[in-house]
Amino acid sequence: MVTDTKLINSNEALISAHEVLTADCKDLRSSLYKDLVMNALKCKRDELDILDLKVISRALSEFRHAAHAFKPYRNIRKVSMFGSARVTPDSTYYQAAVKLGQLAAEEGYMVITGGAEGIMRAGIEGAGPEKSFGVNIQLPFEQEANKIIQKDPKSISFKYFFIRKVFFVMEADAVALFPGGFGTHDEGFEVLTLLQTGKAPPMPVILIESPGDNYWEEWDRFIRLQLLSRQLISNEDLSFYTIVNSPEQARNYIKFYYSTYHSLRQVKNTLVLRLEKELQDDQIIELNQKFADLVEWGEIKKTLPLAEEIDEPDLLNKPRISFMYNKKSAGRLNEMILAINKMGMEN
Repeated sequence: MVTDTKLINSNEALISAHEVLTADCKDLRSSLYKDLVMNALKCKRDELDILDLKVISRALSEFRHAAHAFKPYRNIRKVSMFGSARVTPDSTYYQAAVKLGQLAAEEGYMVITGGAEGIMRAGIEGAGPEKSFGVNIQLPFEQEANKIIQKDPKSISFKYFFIRKVFFVMEADAVALFPGGFGTHDEGFEVLTLLQTGKAPPMPVILIESPGDNYWEEWDRFIRLQLLSRQLISNEDLSFYTIVNSPEQARNYIKFYYSTYHSLRQVKNTLVLRLEKELQDDQIIELNQKFADLVEWGEIKKTLPLAEEIDEPDLLNKPRISFMYNKKSAGRLNEMILAINKMGMEN
């Protein structure tokens, strides 16, 4: 992998390693640096197989490289776009992906796509390379970075799907899925699984199909008939996704999702929801009535920023609500966020 940072020679590496290993680790960053070095040394102690060492080394290298590329843009919301690499420019879905990329960029978002052809190229074409990330996967076929973003520093090539998936979700504030094959469904179910288990923060997942088509409607029918009816998922899990028929509807749903709700943060046992506008007292009462099942003890209430949130100074002026979250249903929490956004529209 071609690195984007100044090469470190052996002497510099030894000095840095000594500094890391002898640090007093009073801050989290120093402690994490030490953990990384110690895990590398433990690989030697454990005499891992060569294949294991190759995977660990490559995974760490890919993660570091991608994190470095994304770091300057962490304060910008992003939409991850998935869909078939085989869709051609004359397809209505290709044009819809171009339009969604354009609309996302107009709203101040960046887009993240797989960086190859089809829907992936279309999203980048719409947003423009300056507002796009291409997270490409190395395959023997079908998956070469498209020429629009090929030489851009935000074009990142991965050997391993699992590292690529981390960045598709970790860096996203919304996910848009167009019709696609196994890969599209793999990414879609990955996102839904992470949302359902609370491993990813709440975000809108939009399934886009052309008017008159039934691609996602048939998918939704399978989910309801085979998963929901067998009680393999809960009814509230259906709130994680919505089907729309145009890029404009997709854009509008993303704007709605973040119209009052901004973000959340877990501080010890307290879940804090940061908002774009303050809710009325009667609306807080309504939340307590409708979502009491989410509260471990106490109640949902307005709050000032907690001391632990001081490391996010740009968010300190936002109104907040907080409660002791029981962590039992991310689907219900998502329903609560949707309810908060509807309340915000009434104010």
